Amino acid sequence: MRQSQLFTKTRREAPADEVSKNAELLIRAGFIQKEMAGVYDYLPLGLRVLKKIENVIREEMNEIGGQEVLMTTLQDPELWKKSGRWDDSVVDNWFKTQLVTGTEIGIANTHEEPVTQMLTNFVKSYKDVPLYVYQFQTKFRNELRAKSGIMRAREFLMKDMYSFSRTEEEFKEFYEKCAQSYERVFERVGLGDITFRTIAAGGSFTTGLTDEFQTLSKAGEDTIYIDKGKKLAINKEVYTDENIAKFGLDKNSLEEGKSIEVGNIFPLGSKYSDALGLKIKDENGVEQSVIMGCYGIGLGRVMGTIAEVFADDKGLVWPKEVAPFAVHLVRLGDSDEVTTFADDMYAKLRKSSVETLYDDRDLRAGEKFADSDLIGIPVRLVVSEKTIKEGKVEMKYRTESESQLVTIEEVLKM
Repeated sequence: MRQSQLFTKTRREAPADEVSKNAELLIRAGFIQKEMAGVYDYLPLGLRVLKKIENVIREEMNEIGGQEVLMTTLQDPELWKKSGRWDDSVVDNWFKTQLVTGTEIGIANTHEEPVTQMLTNFVKSYKDVPLYVYQFQTKFRNELRAKSGIMRAREFLMKDMYSFSRTEEEFKEFYEKCAQSYERVFERVGLGDITFRTIAAGGSFTTGLTDEFQTLSKAGEDTIYIDKGKKLAINKEVYTDENIAKFGLDKNSLEEGKSIEVGNIFPLGSKYSDALGLKIKDENGVEQSVIMGCYGIGLGRVMGTIAEVFADDKGLVWPKEVAPFAVHLVRLGDSDEVTTFADDMYAKLRKSSVETLYDDRDLRAGEKFADSDLIGIPVRLVVSEKTIKEGKVEMKYRTESESQLVTIEEVLKM
């Protein structure tokens, strides 16, 4: 991508109505645009990051046997009435509307009920399970507070997976496998060292305790208590002596921290399968309940968290695997020699499948460097009169202060 053709532009000032660092920086850098409180557009740079996160998650879900689907946003109230979750007193963040006929319908905030109903058409026998179905789909939640940028939006993209197992033991085995998969996801997107599996409450999804994945950040809305040795934490909402003892934690070794929930996994039992009539027959033809689990990751929330925890006073800092581009090629000057050298390098990078944002704009060096720091691509390559005299380019990593002169061949071997 040539930066001169990128329709988005950077901003020097933060939007006056934003209070979260992630939204301020992502808007200033041209990654997102705000439509209204809690509702954001993803622009070309932002969508590239979102898709990188999506691909990481997809690879890990496929690795543990997940099958991808795409379900509808519009929801039949009758399904939700069967489980008792249509009532606003039970789930208070529904968006609901009416068809022209006057029929009331829901706008999906999650998919336990419809995915269970879908499987009643395909799952009849113990031979049909275990089964793991997931999707990437836009969810809508009527959040009371939408002040954390893309980390708490009213419209957001989520990966939600649902597991269907024959027994509690079979479910628990997959549940732990998925927890390990989540740890790999957060490691790959750069959050592994500061993200902790966290004991938490189930809310409207299930009773009892569940697991969240919480990333340490001063911008977090949660308070957790962490055992860094066990890489396990407990949410303040369930921080009791009973639960601390149950999970083998020592209150004296727990460290308090603010955190952002980036994922969660829930045991659901047979609550939804029983309500929707999803049954299987065992080897003896006896009908039995299906044991379910739910596993969610908010992609925008992950992206916003990365922006929050890694940004510095100059702008965004993207981990390599989710960066919009691998390299930011910056041309200083517009002489024939500099332009030819930079264009040639851009062509070689593209030929070598190195994702490159090429700043070919007619701007001063200071403006280009400021934009480069704000956008936060991991590696910056500078072509100038000075560098081409040596047949090299100046290379600088976003997280380092020093630069070095390198050959094109060295760049292509990175």
